[in-house]
Amino acid sequence: MHTGLYNRNRKGRTNNFVNPAELLEDGIYDLELEERLGGDELLMEYVTELMNWNRVYNLTSVRKPTDIVTRHILDSLTILPHLHGDRILDIGTGAGLPGIPLAIACPEREFVLLDSSSKKLRFVHQTLGILKLDNVTLEDCRVEEYQPEVLFDTVICRAFSDLPDFYRYAARLCSAGGRMLAMKGVYPMTEVECLQDKSVIDDVVSLKVPGLDAERHLVIMHPAES
Repeated sequence: MHTGLYNRNRKGRTNNFVNPAELLEDGIYDLELEERLGGDELLMEYVTELMNWNRVYNLTSVRKPTDIVTRHILDSLTILPHLHGDRILDIGTGAGLPGIPLAIACPEREFVLLDSSSKKLRFVHQTLGILKLDNVTLEDCRVEEYQPEVLFDTVICRAFSDLPDFYRYAARLCSAGGRMLAMKGVYPMTEVECLQDKSVIDDVVSLKVPGLDAERHLVIMHPAES
């Protein structure tokens, strides 16, 4: 349960040591999510679990806790304003990104995290138990084999495939009026040009990740009318 706003006090902080929890606190404030996430320690618990498992299972190439906060947690949270509807699918979730941070921020929404790596999903399964998230379910299969009973309002991929492949896999899983969100680094000009039907792109939004000096973009698409 969210227990209140973070205490905004940056006085006395130095550049000699960056506390990951303070970095996360500042990032949540910069993203204007303090009312939703203020005082909630679940995100740092997730960071801790990811660091512990990463030592053995190599879940991500990002090792430093401050980098995990910036490049994984805050990066995931930047797309929160673009989520649509109540049912969210995270394709190629890996270690639970962006699905777990978004599920923590949106307990009122239902998230399905899909991946074909049983090793990574074992980590996600145990972590969900520790965090006691009851709005997340897992699917251990390839996306082309996935047959949900109910379609999704938003389908997300973070590091899964290029835009043409993502659209091909995701469009059939997206409800009418739903949207597909592809998280990218630099503006994906070549991928956009490779799309057979460019009219499915609604927008390409530039994102600012607090503390990260790198380009981030979000490609927002919709399924074409059949």
